[in-house]
Amino acid sequence: MPLSQLPYWRLSGFYFFYFACLGILVPYWSLYLKWEGFSPSQIGELTAILMASRIIAPNIWGWLADYYSRRMRIVRLASFATIIVFAAIFIDQSYLSVALVLMLFSFFWNASLPQVEVTTLQHLGEHSHHYSKIRLWGSIGFIVIVMVLGNLLEQFEPKIIPIALLISITGIWLFSLSVPESSNTSEHSTISLKTILKRPSVIAFLLICLLMQASHGPYYTFYSIYLEQHDYSSSVIGQLWALGVMSEVIIFLVMHRWLPKFGLRNVFMVSLLLTSLRWLLIAAFPQNLPALIMAQFLHAASYGSFHASAIAWVHRHFIGNTQGRGQALYSSASFGIGGVIGSLFSGYLWDSPGAAWTFIIASVLSFLGFIVAYRWLKETDSIMR
Repeated sequence: MPLSQLPYWRLSGFYFFYFACLGILVPYWSLYLKWEGFSPSQIGELTAILMASRIIAPNIWGWLADYYSRRMRIVRLASFATIIVFAAIFIDQSYLSVALVLMLFSFFWNASLPQVEVTTLQHLGEHSHHYSKIRLWGSIGFIVIVMVLGNLLEQFEPKIIPIALLISITGIWLFSLSVPESSNTSEHSTISLKTILKRPSVIAFLLICLLMQASHGPYYTFYSIYLEQHDYSSSVIGQLWALGVMSEVIIFLVMHRWLPKFGLRNVFMVSLLLTSLRWLLIAAFPQNLPALIMAQFLHAASYGSFHASAIAWVHRHFIGNTQGRGQALYSSASFGIGGVIGSLFSGYLWDSPGAAWTFIIASVLSFLGFIVAYRWLKETDSIMR
């Protein structure tokens, strides 16, 4: 589809509210759980539950979407179910009740993004390198909610956090109603998913995504608590989160030029190395605000350039009727398995051996991803269209 005919603002609005939800969950959900009286290990476990359903759920939804070729209908139904399920968080705040709500919430919520990614790329067609121009609105949504909620938490108790999340979920559903199905459906592929998954570079790619996301475990689960422990205010914490995502927006604006120029493999490796440096800075200099600011600028690499490259890589290798499952596998390996590993190890190690060592281990994980990329990720090992 030509760019002039693209449903740009409808897709952008969906990304805005979807990542606004992340802007609540990632920086502030652990603060809400701490306010409710949960221990670090329980916070790690509850965060892992959010990630765990991403191992299975995206693949179920991806298979349904590929089979019925009605991606947005599935997204609409699942988004509405997400609202109903999450509303139960206001009924009971016991550990088991919160765990059940988060499990069901995550199961339905994770139906959306992989299928919208496929829909967006199908709408873009041969202009798929412009994906980042739409995705940057997700980053803007993240920044807006982080800044607004950070300032509100200076005046109100953390009980407003689930209210903000419910509002954002409703925004996801409303925009999903406006996004049309893509008429630019991919050609039927004669290559099976099993054949694609046997390729060494595909296995390497999924392992790299797992290691990268696992390395984010301490950051996504405990970074706000870490800053709070070093006497940073809620507004400063929100500003640091927003700064990281602002750097991500800048990267998204240039990725459509960088990817063809530097190649996916090189962008992956640089992203992984800079991510290792980022976690070391956070581990070593928690009371040094300039060092933390530098670390937040590196979010451009640890998420921005890495994610844009990963979406392009999946689009290149999973073709035809495997696209939905390809995006689902990326989500499962990274945000699912990797997210669970990251949340659990950070929760269990946070008190002993401590926060600094937890971030050092995160640095090691991303460096292992660099080694895998250097040794086994080959751009030439792709499926020709």
